[in-house]
Amino acid sequence: MIQGTGLSFNIKSDDFRQFCQFLESSCGILLAEHKQYLVQSRLGTIMREQRVACLSDLLKLLKSPSGLRLREQVIDAMTTNETLWFRDVHPFEILSGRVLPELRGEIGYRRLRIWSAACSTGQEPYSISMLLDEYRQANPGAFGAGEEILATDISSRVLEQARSGRYEMLAIGRGLAQDRLQRHFMRETDGSWTLKPGIRSRVRFQSLNLLGPYGSLGQFDIIFCRNVLIYFSTELKLDILRRMRAQLRPGGYLFLGASESLSGLSDCYRMIHCRPGIIYQAV
Repeated sequence: MIQGTGLSFNIKSDDFRQFCQFLESSCGILLAEHKQYLVQSRLGTIMREQRVACLSDLLKLLKSPSGLRLREQVIDAMTTNETLWFRDVHPFEILSGRVLPELRGEIGYRRLRIWSAACSTGQEPYSISMLLDEYRQANPGAFGAGEEILATDISSRVLEQARSGRYEMLAIGRGLAQDRLQRHFMRETDGSWTLKPGIRSRVRFQSLNLLGPYGSLGQFDIIFCRNVLIYFSTELKLDILRRMRAQLRPGGYLFLGASESLSGLSDCYRMIHCRPGIIYQAV
């Protein structure tokens, strides 16, 4: 039972099972049976707004022809958007110290393309853009045709925040070194910080459900898909990673989260130990 939202509701086991099926089929998130508390804590406000008192009534609205906007709200509420700047450090060190120098010699006059999947509020793609800016300054003439970072997420709310390029001090303090703050951001009169145009211009944000098709995205040299596959079933993980391989150029690189691993796809990727850190190369 949830309190403090103006509404209290119990969750029947059958309703919870149906909601889990809805969530997995809609966005791939696999919700464990003991996670009923997440449904209670995250959907209370939505249920109050919809004036429904139980999960079964909410499910009826979700399945109705007019429930598209509500479905987006529910998926948004159930999606974890935990992120920070230069998360885990090692992937970005590998990117600047190994991957970019290698690709610089291979790409020639073609544009470098990077996909940041499940980008949340933008810290990952903007961290990549900052790193690219620093790499180019240290290596004049590198990637002369430019770079594009495509950043995608299923949540329209976090994409709106990401597109603004504007962050409160609390968000800025999560993983961002002071020298990068001064170099790549502008201080606003209200105390927030906005990324400089050169960093923002490399990044293009787009709404994308990882369960949907990727073909229209084009080919990439690097894909970051970090800390999102842990929420999916094994079957969905394999499907997503196979389809991502189709979007990677031969020899391109895949970055996963620190707690994620890749198995059963030796026909698609080979593991590279970077000590510290692991990346995967398209075969």
